[in-house]
Amino acid sequence: MDKSSAVEALHALAQETRLEVFRLLVRCGNDGMVAGEIASTLGVRQNTMSSNLAVLARAGLVRNERNGREIRYFAEFDGMRALLAYLMEDCCGGNPEVCAPVLDEIACAC
Repeated sequence: MDKSSAVEALHALAQETRLEVFRLLVRCGNDGMVAGEIASTLGVRQNTMSSNLAVLARAGLVRNERNGREIRYFAEFDGMRALLAYLMEDCCGGNPEVCAPVLDEIACAC
């Protein structure tokens, strides 16, 4: 990930509703969620949700699949990994023990 892409991803997540959407989709995993369900779950109008999902998609943090009239959204885990890798690229400065607590915190316990 380059600096411009990282800035776009961070900008997308720097808004409360979009951050909530992204975290919700991460929890949904491979099942994803239909746009209307996302809006209902978060108590957001559908047209507002559509705009927020578009911002997240442009930033490479969500993807969608159309099935008839439904559009199902998924967290884009490759995008999330790329952002985390970019942020931690120079983390330890040759001392891996510095990054260990951060890596332990973000490691999936599934």
